[in-house]
Amino acid sequence: MLIWINQYLYLTVLSSISFRMIFSLLTSFFINLYFIPYIISYFKKSQKYQIIRKDGPITHSLKKNTPTMGGLFILISILISIFLYCNLFNEYIWYVIGILIGYGLIGFLDDYKKIKYQSPKGLKISLKFFWLSIIAVIIIYSIHLNLNNSISIELAIPFYKKVFLKVNYLYMFLCYFVIVGTSNAVNLTDGLDGLAIMPIILLSFGLGIISFCSSNVFISNYMNIPYLEKANELSVLCTAIIGSGLGFLWFNTYPAKIFMGDIGSLSLGGSLGTIAILLHQEFLLLILGGIFVFETISVILQIIYFKIRKKRMFKMAPIHHHYEIKGLSESLIVVRFWIISLLFLFIGILSLKVN
Repeated sequence: MLIWINQYLYLTVLSSISFRMIFSLLTSFFINLYFIPYIISYFKKSQKYQIIRKDGPITHSLKKNTPTMGGLFILISILISIFLYCNLFNEYIWYVIGILIGYGLIGFLDDYKKIKYQSPKGLKISLKFFWLSIIAVIIIYSIHLNLNNSISIELAIPFYKKVFLKVNYLYMFLCYFVIVGTSNAVNLTDGLDGLAIMPIILLSFGLGIISFCSSNVFISNYMNIPYLEKANELSVLCTAIIGSGLGFLWFNTYPAKIFMGDIGSLSLGGSLGTIAILLHQEFLLLILGGIFVFETISVILQIIYFKIRKKRMFKMAPIHHHYEIKGLSESLIVVRFWIISLLFLFIGILSLKVN
């Protein structure tokens, strides 16, 4: 919207990328800060509480009267910032909007069904996976059509200077696993107060830096990342996610007053996976989002180990529940996972500039 206003007022500052990044962050932050208390109050009055798993840690029974679906306002605040500050003529923005809304609707239906039927199961896993896949395929095909003019697609390889992996049709399969995998990885991680939202903020920060640098031919060359002329608008979108995440974290820290629910975790995870694809940083995503990879691998190992040995490798998966059952306090686990996530961010950014 500011881009359109600037066409009539001729105020250069309104179209400045740094100006729009800052105000995108502040807008989404203050929207959450102002409105979430009203959402918490409304959900408590209507008794829209988080449904606690019966097979989960005993301490989680204390969370049974905590409202859920806080991700609804995360999405709303992000979308408002996007429409206010992003250049809507940039197709990259619409790919991410498509994932945010599509995955948000799936998450909403999943959360709504849990509340309505007072069951932690929600949508059938097969049905949820089917719709996640359909939306991912539509977005990936749209991106692929836009890239048809290029001879090949080059993926940046972390820690290797000027080394890019050229891919063709396999790229679409890779993109599918990135979007659906990241979405589910964030969903798995969202099990403790504030555990998922801080890594989301840090991952958004890392992708925001890369998107800002990718649109400058000199900086991208120095940073060892592909030059992408249209990528700078994604940095405005990333700051919207950061601001919204910080506003939500204000109420989601231990003891949480509200949970994001699947509506937040599925849509945010899918959108970050999509941004990584648009930046050709699918492999770097594994480093920047290392905490999500760590949590997902723990679930996979638990399943495989149990099928082979008929024993559990961890006391409970994902692994944050393992430490919880071992007696570590929830806040201690969360802060330590935040620290690990921050270290992954540093490693990922440093891997871009190698001699």
